[in-house]
Amino acid sequence: MRAVVFERYGEPADVREVPDPVPAPHGVVVRVEATGLCRSDWHGWQGHDPDITLPHVPGHELAGTVEAVGGLVTGWRPGDRVTVPFVCACGSCASCAAGDQQVCERQTQPGFTHWGSFAEYVALDHADVNLVAVPEELSYGTAAALGCRFATAFRAVVSQGWVAAGE
Repeated sequence: MRAVVFERYGEPADVREVPDPVPAPHGVVVRVEATGLCRSDWHGWQGHDPDITLPHVPGHELAGTVEAVGGLVTGWRPGDRVTVPFVCACGSCASCAAGDQQVCERQTQPGFTHWGSFAEYVALDHADVNLVAVPEELSYGTAAALGCRFATAFRAVVSQGWVAAGE
């Protein structure tokens, strides 16, 4: 697949061929249809995030189509339209059990803890916990633009505003 790769912090990235990702047993591979560019990506490129290892493919705001599914995934299949929050939770630690997935003890972050969405495909862990369906009437570009902004606002409304489903 083609991906944007940087080898050194702060130096120009280039587009090159890299191996296609393979889904983990609990994960999926998504064909990236749209991806956002965020200041967090710049911070990663500058070396401000200790989770990034080089060489690296940035990008954490994305939407696309499930391409491949790991053997333990039950809720998704190839062809499903999806997006994902910036912080991907494990679904089984104490923080996740308390509903605090954004501070998951074993969280992963596409574009930071592993290669991200500035590529044709991206691997995402714990698909049944993290993927969000994208309706047909919503464009991939709009879904990718929700990214960090939606997850941050949603969590604030639910946890601080005590708003429940249907309200």
